[in-house]
Formats: sequence, structure tokens, C-alpha cells
Amino acid sequence: MRSPMSTDEISKDQLSRNEHIKEASGFLRGTLAEGVLKAATGAISEDDGQLVKFHGMYLQDDRDLRPERAKKKLEKAYSFMIRLRIPGGVVTPAQWLVLDDIARTYANGSLRATTRQTFQFHGVIKSNLKRTMRAIDAALLDTIAACGDVNRNVLAATNPHQSGAHKAAYELAREISDGLLPKTQAWREIWLDGERVVGGEPEDEPVYGRTYLPRKFKTVVAVPPSNEVDIFAHDLGYIAILDDAGALKGWNVTVGGGMGMTHGEPDTYPRTADVMLFCEPDWALKVAEAVMTVQRDWGDRTNRKAARLKYTIDRRGLAAFRAEVERRVGRSFPDPEPFHFDNNGDRYGWTEGEDGRQHLTLFIQNGRIRDIESGAQLLTGLRRIAEIHDGEFRLTANQNVMVANVAPEKRAEIEALVAAFGLTAGATALRRNSMACVALPTCGLALSESERYLPDLVTLLDERLAAHGLAEDEITIRMTGCPNGCARPYIAEIGLVGKGPDRYNLYLGAAFDGSRLSKLYLDNADEAAIVTALDGLFAAYAAERQPGERFGDYVVRAGHVGRTTAGRNFHDATGPLRALATT
Repeated sequence: MRSPMSTDEISKDQLSRNEHIKEASGFLRGTLAEGVLKAATGAISEDDGQLVKFHGMYLQDDRDLRPERAKKKLEKAYSFMIRLRIPGGVVTPAQWLVLDDIARTYANGSLRATTRQTFQFHGVIKSNLKRTMRAIDAALLDTIAACGDVNRNVLAATNPHQSGAHKAAYELAREISDGLLPKTQAWREIWLDGERVVGGEPEDEPVYGRTYLPRKFKTVVAVPPSNEVDIFAHDLGYIAILDDAGALKGWNVTVGGGMGMTHGEPDTYPRTADVMLFCEPDWALKVAEAVMTVQRDWGDRTNRKAARLKYTIDRRGLAAFRAEVERRVGRSFPDPEPFHFDNNGDRYGWTEGEDGRQHLTLFIQNGRIRDIESGAQLLTGLRRIAEIHDGEFRLTANQNVMVANVAPEKRAEIEALVAAFGLTAGATALRRNSMACVALPTCGLALSESERYLPDLVTLLDERLAAHGLAEDEITIRMTGCPNGCARPYIAEIGLVGKGPDRYNLYLGAAFDGSRLSKLYLDNADEAAIVTALDGLFAAYAAERQPGERFGDYVVRAGHVGRTTAGRNFHDATGPLRALATT
């Protein structure tokens, strides 16, 4: 296998700034150990702000407080977001209780279930970082490589009906996550005061090299017919192929998906992954390492906006990329096998697995687990369940929580707690299929609201759906505060992406199963324009749809919006293509 790219292969002045930071970091150490101890500021240096991402953290500040603090000549209200590495999203009840304690003691009193099938803590101040990380470590969890230019948290299917297939998906997610984990001891040294090994072999990153990957790298494992992990939105994916007896035959491997783009720069675009090859179970990890190292060596290190695997494949071609992966593995692979997805959402309520154990999936609006005044007591209620549960909790890629592997005799006790704390308060079909990123006030990239606003917009849209007899129709809607697309809006049937304060781009026409990108319908629209446009489309959909036709398929077939067939034509032929009837 080719050795990791040396920055000497590119002239130093061509490399992006982040490449220099990584090269000089001493395997992700930088000056973090010293910076954390500086009490004069709640922040860390700009370079360390890039390195700390590899440790699972982002430096943020409360943007709601910026004007008042600036007026008083005070430093911004800095704090850290901490993201955990939880392959497959599975935690034990004991671990849940520790995470609940951290949320109440060091964070902002909430747990945030993310679209990466893990938890984030928000509002952790610098002086509490080490205490928080020690508590995480004591729960046998970590935050290593949850962010940064590395293979991040690996997602896995949570379908309880196929217990054997889910088990294989979860085991592969753990194997890939552990196998592609950075080897540096910097995390343990800095956050747990571990001693640096001296006098032995020099430290090395045998897979990553000194500068790690050109950009982030995301891996998921899916089990058809459910695509709840949104496999086509990720750099690397595995689709379970089962034999006639329901046993795992192997994996179709997907490459080159990704959501991020930049407004006004058409050379940046979201892209759905290609289905590249089929591999037997024993070869899955070898293929993952080969895919990642080809991207390590072929990815663009001069322009971070062009550095994701999706752009590498569009530049080099899928055939050349596959040939190089096969060369590094040392064998050729068969072409992909047939498969079918029918949705990318979660199944709510109780379900029973093949083994007789039962599973309860709870809707968590935008993933925010907190106690709501005069509403659901999510944080306390789930804590009470964790105190008596003898199974596990599974986070979903749609920001929801599954109380999993419940013994039949325990179901009534858990149902009583769910009812007592209002954990299954009714949610409409549209709300059940909604997702939002955090955005304001803490995300530094947010151009507009997302988590705090989407619930109100859904309420308005629910009124219009009900008026057209569509209240029970399943339609996916997702919102992000910026075009980076953390909530994967470009593969939602209704996608809203922040353009500025109270303004959004409206995207339509994606597939309900997450296999097709949407198209820009309205640019820089306010709430009134969004609701008016969707109201007209809902009316047309109710009148003209074919039996079983999904909303995203309808708006394309009926000629309201163009079909996106590839990432490269995402920005082509945008806008409404058909006038709506007026009343």
C-alpha cells in the first residue's frame, strides 16, 4: 500500500492552512495542554481551535449574548461543544446515567442526539473540560475522532425486525470505527493527564500519516429496506445483502456521498454516493481502509472546499477509484448486488425483533433531550427508564431514541414511565419526519435559525397539509442554518437551508428513500413565501398525485421542479418550472 502523502509532494505555499496546522501539531497536540490551563480567557488559540476538533470538540460562543457583551467590552461567552464517538449509537443504561449527570452538571442541562447517531454536549466552559472528559472516560466512552479530518463516528442500522442483520451492521460499525481510529495518545495525555511515552519507538499514524485526511470522512452501514442512516449522503457506506435464508451474504460498498456546499459557489455541491462493488464480510474492513487511504492520497489538500471524497471521485472517475481500491486490497471484487430501500425514516412505537425482545422508538424533536416546561420531561423520564432498564439505548440517525432489547415482562413498567413523563406526546406525520441542525445561537457557521425555528414552521405547514387532506401523509422536511447540510437537507423532500436572518433556500424533489438529491425551488425566501409556495404545491399534490406517489416524486413528475440526476447538475435548471394555480 502506498505510504501516506507527504506534504513535500506539494509546494508548501499551495497547501491549505489546516495542512500546516496538522503537520506542526505533533500528532494533534499543538498547544492544547497549555491553552486549557489559561484562566484569562474562555477560548483557545485559533490553531488549537482546529486541532481540538480531532478530540471531538468545537469552540463556540453564545451569539445571542454577543451584542450585550460587546457593549460591556467583555469577551464573548465562550464554551465548547463536545461530541462523543458511539459506533452504531448504542449505549448501556449505566452509560446513559453518566451522560445525564454530565448534561446536568457541566453542560446546559440537555443531551443533544445528533444526525451522526451520537450525543453532543453544549455549553461546557473551558474550566470544566477535563472534568467532563474524565467523566466520559469513566463511562468507557470517548470523543476521539468525533470531529476533524478523520473517519468520524460510524452509523449503523437500528432496524429491530432483523436482529441478525442489525447485529452484523453494528459489529461492522464498531470494527470500522476502532480499526480506523487515530493512534495518537494526545487525547489521553491532554484530557486525562496521561503520561507521554518516551524512550520507545517514535509515535506514528500508520494509516493516516502526520496530516491525517484532507477533510472529514463519514461511514455508515445500512440494512435494506430501511435507509435510516441515509447511506447515499456519506463518503463510505455498506449495504447489507442477505441470502434467501436471511443470513448476511456480504456488503454492497458505496462511495462519494456528501452534503456540504457553499452558497454562490457552483463548484461546490452535494452529491449522492455511487454503489461501487460487492464484498464478502471478511473483506469489509480492508475495503474501508483502502477507500480511506486512496482519499488520503488523492484528495485535494490545497482547497478544503474541494477536498471531500465526492470531489475526488468526480475528478478521477469511479472506475479509476475502484481500480485503485482493488489494487490496494490486493484483489478484484464482484459488481454490486440488487437491493431496495423504501424509506429513510424511523419506525415509532413498539416493535418486536426476531429474538422476541421488544424495542420502543421515541420521537425526539430535533434530538434535544431536555425537560420542557409544561411539556414532556424527556431528560428526567429517560433517566428514570435508564434506572430500571436492563437492555440498551440506541440512537438513530434521525435524532431519535430507541429503548432497545426490552424483555417482554419489563414492557409494562417502561410504558408506565413513558406515560408519566409524557414521552410519547402526539406528533404529526410531518413533524415525525423532520430534522434540524443546532444552528443559532452556538454554531459559528449558522446564517439563520434551524432547531429553534423549524418546530414553528412545521406547525404552519401542518395547517396547510390538513386543509388539503394530507395531514397523515409522510413527507420528509429538514432544515439547516447554513449550506454545510448537517441535517442532510438536500435529500429531504422539503429542504430548507439558511441564507440569512429569517431567509432560506427552499429545495424540493428529493426521493423519500434518500436516493435522489433535491433542486433549488425558491432562493432567499422568507416564511410567508415558503408557506405560500408549499401550500400551492400541497394543493396540486392532493389533486394530481398518482396512487402511492410520494411528494418528492410528484413535484418532479408533474414538472414543478427539475430532477437532479447527479451532484454536478445540482445547480442547473433551478427555480419553479410550472406556474401554480391561484385561488
